[in-house]
Amino acid sequence: MYKMASKYPHPTGELPLIGIAHKLSGNTEDIMTSLKQFSYEAMETNGITRGWLNHILYLLMVDPVDLEMVLKTCMEKDDLHRFIRKVIGYGGIFAPETTMGVKVNAQMDSNSPFLTCLASVLNIICERIFHLWLQPDWMFKFFPQYRKHQKYIKTLHDFTDLVIRKKRDELKNEKQCQPEADSHYDLGIYKRKSFLDLLISLSGGEKGYTDLELREEILTLTIAGTDTSAVSMCFTLKLLAKYPEVQEKLYKEIREVFGESNRPLVKGDLPNLKYLDRVVKESLRLFPPVPFVIRKVESDITLPSGLSVPRGSGIVVSIFGAHRDPNYWGPDADHFDPDRFLPERFNLQHACSYMPFSNGPRNCVGYQYALMSIKTAITSILRNYKVIGEPEKGPIPNIRLKLDIMLKAVEGYHVALEKRKPSSRIMTEPEIVATSLDS
Repeated sequence: MYKMASKYPHPTGELPLIGIAHKLSGNTEDIMTSLKQFSYEAMETNGITRGWLNHILYLLMVDPVDLEMVLKTCMEKDDLHRFIRKVIGYGGIFAPETTMGVKVNAQMDSNSPFLTCLASVLNIICERIFHLWLQPDWMFKFFPQYRKHQKYIKTLHDFTDLVIRKKRDELKNEKQCQPEADSHYDLGIYKRKSFLDLLISLSGGEKGYTDLELREEILTLTIAGTDTSAVSMCFTLKLLAKYPEVQEKLYKEIREVFGESNRPLVKGDLPNLKYLDRVVKESLRLFPPVPFVIRKVESDITLPSGLSVPRGSGIVVSIFGAHRDPNYWGPDADHFDPDRFLPERFNLQHACSYMPFSNGPRNCVGYQYALMSIKTAITSILRNYKVIGEPEKGPIPNIRLKLDIMLKAVEGYHVALEKRKPSSRIMTEPEIVATSLDS
């Protein structure tokens, strides 16, 4: 492995024994900064760079041709995923947002225990993945993060277990109180059901999934299917606040589609919101919710570029880097420019040059739902409010980033919302509402 690794370019400052571990020793903002730097270095070295984390070899890649092969052949997640399994277990991967059918008061209280613990435990997991001294379970117990880690997990598990027990009781009572006619025709299927309802009923009710299996699925879906969409919405709104000319152009398109009506958006409206589609795609290009995917190499492979990857190594798929590679996106790859997705300009040379929802057999199965939910939320907000923030001075968005498993803004998503006035009314002083868009 060392002999094969010697053929790869490596970042400056790599040390004996620990490799690049010292470059990943800070907080999650520092970790993201280092991974960004590795990605940019890979762009200049044929799309690949190596890094040793102690005795384990990792190859960070941005070349889309090589990445396609990796994502289609290396199906196993890397061993580093074991840290997040302590929280979510072995549940599925992606699904819609309405998983539990219970309100966590996320909109009115961004400091709710469930949301706070979820964000905090993801932060600790990210530190543990990249900090070698936090990886061994026996050593982790000696650090202050361990007590917080256990506390957060208990809160998440207790809350989810309580919801599951209440849902089981609710379904049992409904069944007992259901009229005989309803029971015969199973009219309950026409009621709006949460994902938890469906998991319980379709798995066989009391004879189906255990409470532990239900908890694993719910937590997995909450993290992977909800937070990712929320983060994407927040980054898009933050960009619209930074670039008011883009927001104004988008608002004009929305007015052309909806006019003065207050009717809700329907699926048929989305194809007519072409500029919205470009704005969302560009936001996802610059700020993909999952910027890095790690795969385990179980057998030696030879990449299309000709490089060999040894069994036992790990591959860091840099979606963040692939989306910003000037070799495929041009010299303005770091610029926020929705019009790069115009049909006459958009010429994607390779599918893996743009993959905000990953690629291959293990990509996001809910990406179409995610896009619709993001577009629906953005449209609903802009129809009623103007998003205001500090305008950006140049075409490159200046947003400090951190890696809490997902890509997030260090300073949050603080904007002001100015209530839009109907055109028929006499314009007065605009109503300004300060807000923080919590993901």
